[in-house]
This record gives sequence, structure tokens and C-alpha cells, in this order.
Amino acid sequence: MRKKVVIGTRGSQLARWQANWAQTRLQQLNPGLEVELKIISTRGDRELGLSLPKLGEQGKGLFTKELEDEMLAGSIDIAVHSLKDLPTEMTAGLEIAAISEREDVRDALVARKGISSFDDLPTGARVGTSSLRRQAQIRARRGDLALDAIRGNVDTRVRKVEDGGFDAVVLASAGLRRLGYEQRITESLDADFILPAVGQGALAIEARTGDSEISRIIAPLNHKETEVACRAERAVLLGLGGGCLVPIAALAVVDGDRLQIRGLVASPDGSAIIRDEASGEAASPETVGHRLARALLAKGAARLLKA
Repeated sequence: MRKKVVIGTRGSQLARWQANWAQTRLQQLNPGLEVELKIISTRGDRELGLSLPKLGEQGKGLFTKELEDEMLAGSIDIAVHSLKDLPTEMTAGLEIAAISEREDVRDALVARKGISSFDDLPTGARVGTSSLRRQAQIRARRGDLALDAIRGNVDTRVRKVEDGGFDAVVLASAGLRRLGYEQRITESLDADFILPAVGQGALAIEARTGDSEISRIIAPLNHKETEVACRAERAVLLGLGGGCLVPIAALAVVDGDRLQIRGLVASPDGSAIIRDEASGEAASPETVGHRLARALLAKGAARLLKA
């Protein structure tokens, strides 16, 4: 019986929170099991000047490759990721062994004092986000805002609002809540306004394929409904070609044995947004996700993806 598990994690505050969550749960479920954390620096952590949207396909794995390399080499047993950061096409020899129960899936506005909501932002307000998905949907609603790219950890981005560098930033609610920044959320932005990223709010536990003992240890961390929803969302992304330089969003909800999913593909400037939805059996999430991808392509998403 295995006596020790090594978790690989990035060094950011949020990444460490995620790894600590997995460490605590594994120790609770397996008394006597030693669970160690190993901090690993990724290219995305080291090169903060990189423009993530401009990298496109080259940006895939920017925050995961080094962890995956160490897993394949055997120096760590598992890695904990924000699922939305994990490429849709898995690295050979690795698999998603578990997906945690989802946190708040919505995006959130963190604004300076005096601003009470998104609609309260003054004309020309400077809003920070590096996400093309968020930028496109914000521009579709408020073309008067000045959107600027912003990098850095959650605490760094919140501090840039407090220091006056931005009037507001838009971040995932999940990260803010996990780090105790709930009180800094000015407004949680409904999915009808900003549809979330694929897998947003869920954590992925990645492990080596075929490591049955690790799989057994990790299995209780999996939340079935979240897993099914995220499999459908990732199937949409895969069916559309996986990200590229075009804003893509999808959100699935499981209700008993049924699954409902909606998605969108947009032009980066928000001038064109193609939306659709699909439903089907929760037992076949990839089938439902691919159906939605085909529907989006048929409505004109292919033109946006090519452009």
C-alpha cells in the first residue's frame, strides 16, 4: 500500500490553495498517508510579459507543461489545476483522474470605491482582463469601456484596483472566493451576460494513466455532476478546434439524467457573437457537447474561427 503521495503545484497563492485543498482531503480520506507538496515553476509564471491571447495554440500548457513533465518523470504523483487552464487534448500518458465539485461558476467584477455594479462603471472606465472571452462579451454590452490586458495573481489584480491603476477588473468568482476575497466582489456577473470559460470553477486532478493505486486514492475527490458537465463543455471546445485566438465559452448543467449546455463563439471585438444550446442524456456528455459544437459551426462559428 502506498504510504506517500507527492502533489505538484505552481507557486501562486491560488495554486497553493488548490493543492492544499487536495492534500487535506486526501489525508482525511486516507489516515496515515503522507501527502507532500512540491512547488514547480511554469513558463506562464516566469514570463509575466507574455500576451496569452496572442500566443493562441502556443499558449496551451503554459501553466501545466512543467508539472506534466515531472509527473511523467515520476518525481510527482499528481498535479492540481484549474480545469479551465488544462488543454482539451491531454498529454500522452496522463489523464484527468478526478474533477472537484464546482465553486461559483460566474465571473465577478471587482471595482474601486464608488462603483456599485457593472452598469455603474462610468464612460471610459479602465477595466482589466486578459481574457478574450470576457473582453468580447463586455464589448458587446459596453463598447465605451477601455479594456486593458492584466497579468498576475488574484491578489495582484485586486491590488491594482485598490492602487488606482484600474477602475475595475473582471476575475473568476471561484478564485476570489477560495482566497477569501468575497467581500471585494462588487458584482457577480450572471452567465446570461458573461458566459464562463469551459471548466470554470472546477479543479482537475491529473495523474499518470494506468497508475491504478493513485487512481483509487484520488477517486473520492471526483464530483460526478461536475465531471459530467465539464466533459460536455470540453467536448464543445474540442469540436470547435480548441481555443485558437477566438473567444469561446460554454456552460453545462446536469439535472437528473438530463444535461443542458449553452455555448458561444465570438469575434474578439464583440461585434459578432454566435450562441446556441443543446440538451441530451447526462450519460453521454461528449455527444451533447459535440452536438452543440456542430450547431455553432453551422450558425457561422466556422467563419469566426477562420478569421
